[in-house]
Amino acid sequence: MIQTSLAKRIALIAAGGLTSCLFAAVASSAAEIKVLTSVALTSAFNELAPNFEQATGNKLNIGYSLIADIRKRMLDGETADVIILSRPVMDELDKQQKFAPGSITNVAGTPVALAIRAGAPKPDISTPDKLMAALLATKSISYADPAKGGASGVYFAKVLDKLGIADQMKAKTKLVPGAESGELVAKGEVDMAVAQASEIAAIPGTQVVGPLPGDLNSEITFSAGIGPTAKNPVAAKALIQYIVGPSGAPVMKSKGLDPA
Repeated sequence: MIQTSLAKRIALIAAGGLTSCLFAAVASSAAEIKVLTSVALTSAFNELAPNFEQATGNKLNIGYSLIADIRKRMLDGETADVIILSRPVMDELDKQQKFAPGSITNVAGTPVALAIRAGAPKPDISTPDKLMAALLATKSISYADPAKGGASGVYFAKVLDKLGIADQMKAKTKLVPGAESGELVAKGEVDMAVAQASEIAAIPGTQVVGPLPGDLNSEITFSAGIGPTAKNPVAAKALIQYIVGPSGAPVMKSKGLDPA
């Protein structure tokens, strides 16, 4: 009996030691993944990041900014383990050898959309003519300053030119440096906002009226790539696969993004 009891104690101690070794191995293999991404993905990553960290033990260090800003920083030499920007910018940076070869993958798309305050009557923007009428009828509107490089703002300025109402809209337009236009709508400071649908979905108190109609419609495709000096490219690739996989795709969808 004594020998049996002693044997059980030795077995338990050995098992405990093995468990400790396993935890140590997991901790030692855990990676910190630096991510640079557009502000349009903030809401999605607010949910994706803790889920990914819990599932893998890896830690995400995420930096958000405008696409144009991150582009400039990367051209100046900054990099990260994972970079997520619009596809045209990613392709441009790829030509400058800013990514590991063959690592760029589409992850999601989001349309440029018009938003109003939650509960307000939705205007009809189902055709370009009806969109133009709604824009001319509104008292105030906000979108990203094209001079700052926000993708939706740059695009919407071209839409106003195409509709021939750019000059008429100036007096009632409030430009913002980034993704703040939805917040102005939620606060009642402007009646309308134009932004990427994913940016609008992140702000309580707003509702998406719809994407821009007809040939005015534009969907921004976001792609992910791995930096050429990534310390742990395997972990970086795992993050990208998580985003587009069965755990990440529903989150992206719920945040106004169409998974790739």
